[in-house]
This record gives sequence, C-alpha cells and structure tokens, in this order.
Amino acid sequence: MNKCKKAIDVETCKKCNGKYCAQKISIFENLEEKELKDITDSINRRKYSKNEMIFFEGDRPNKLFLINSGKVKIFKYNKEGKEQIIYILSEGDFIGDANIFINEPMKYNAISIEETNICELTKEDFEIVMKNNPEIAFKVLKTAYQRIDELQNLVQSLSTRNIESRISGLLLNFIKDFGKPYEKGIVIELPLSREDLANYIGVTRETISRKLGLLQDEGILQVEGNKKIKILDLEKLEEKYFD
Repeated sequence: MNKCKKAIDVETCKKCNGKYCAQKISIFENLEEKELKDITDSINRRKYSKNEMIFFEGDRPNKLFLINSGKVKIFKYNKEGKEQIIYILSEGDFIGDANIFINEPMKYNAISIEETNICELTKEDFEIVMKNNPEIAFKVLKTAYQRIDELQNLVQSLSTRNIESRISGLLLNFIKDFGKPYEKGIVIELPLSREDLANYIGVTRETISRKLGLLQDEGILQVEGNKKIKILDLEKLEEKYFD
C-alpha cells in the first residue's frame, strides 16, 4: 500500500513520490504516472482543523479543491438563517467545478467536519490538465450532473416525503458513501452530529432521535452512541424509504 493511502498528515503526503494524492481523486484515476506527477507538482496543500471554514458562499477562489483525506460539509443558509446541508464529501471527491468552468462565485459554504487535508489546483493549472486530457472535462461534468440530480432528490424529499422516509433515504445514502459490512449487516460511522442530521432532512434533533428509536424498536437498525448505526434489516429500511 502506498504511503498516502494511510497517511493523514500533510507533511507525510509531501514525501510521496509524485502521484499518490492526485491518484486518489476520481477524475484523475486513469492518468499516467507522468501526468499525475505534473498535477501533484502544481498542487498547493492545505490542512484544515475540524470545523474550519474552507470557503464561504460568494467567494471566488478560482481553485479546484481536491479532498485528500477527511470530510467536508457543503451547506447553505435558508431564509430563516437555518443551515441546510447539501452534500457531505470525503476522500477522492472535489469541490469547485462550477467555479472553475464559469468563474462564478461559490453558491454554498464549505467546512471541514474533521481534520481534513485538501490539495488546491488553480484554474490555470486545471485548464492545462484538461487541455492535455480532454476526457477529464467530461468526468467533471458527469460528477456535476450527479450532484445536481442528488440535490433535486433532496429538494423533492424535503417537500413530498414523510419524516421516516427522509431518515431512511439519508441512511441509505450514508450506506453508499460510508457503510461497511459486518457479521449482522452494515455499520455506518456517521459523519455528522444529530443536529446536523436533523438539519440535513429538515427536522428537529428531538424528532430524528425519536424516529431512530422507533426504527430500532422495529429491529431495522441499532443505534450505538451518537456516531454509529448498525443496519440490521436493509430490505425493511428500503421499504420505509419507498412508503
């Protein structure tokens, strides 16, 4: 296993031999070693502490932010000033695609939700990469489309689905992104606090705690502390989502 696959510290990543951090990013995964090294040589590395802002809505960073390790919360504030989570991004994801292509201000905020290492690639350097590898532009556009689709699903869920369905959908998404198999099902190490989970689906913290308790009483899941949920019956959880 290469060093950066295990490393969290930025200094360790700097000692890699040219390709590892760029290779983690989905849009660069098929590049040759020299091309990966060219990208890595152009990267500016930043370490963010837990709950440190990466950028604010309205900023114009003109950079592509590549998540080398850690997790990032993407969110906006609604008219009442309440936080609405849009995405949770982790290792291998990137942020800033629209800003790179059309030079618009950021339409959301980004904050690290744990210690996070980010590799920054300027607009000019990324344009060189795309000129040499046009297929990367298609990968970025594909990811942007997927995120728009996820956002539309979130809006639809908030406006049309009942609370149990919203919670089930959120857990199903977390299974896809953060779930790991264990002997009795799937375990999720939650990337968010209960307050954040509530904000994500537009309910109160008390409501989500009560509904998780009911799902536990039905034998669908098991809650362990504030950050771990074991999914015991995936089929029933999916039924809850489609109810």
